Amino acid sequence: MIARIWHGVTAAEKSDEYLDYLNETGVPDYRATEARGVYVLRRIEGDRAHFLTVSFWESAEKIEKFAGSDPERARYYPEDEEFLLGFEPTVEHYEVVVGP
Repeated sequence: MIARIWHGVTAAEKSDEYLDYLNETGVPDYRATEARGVYVLRRIEGDRAHFLTVSFWESAEKIEKFAGSDPERARYYPEDEEFLLGFEPTVEHYEVVVGP
């Protein structure tokens, strides 16, 4: 199994609104493209909120169904510009070696 991890940062005061937005866009898309699970993590640090999405996939081919032909590239949505303070170009992938 492969874990795909994306990181983004918003202003802390917009973090609840961004979480709602993630639940309307990215989270359903993960679930619709055969992710074995997805978690959204948030950490508030002063005036910024850090978000991680951690999704789990059976194979690189299944990740490509979600991410496109370059699975290392981060996937963004048009309204992300209203929330994110920057756009990290890539995500990280890890082999899951111990599970629940």
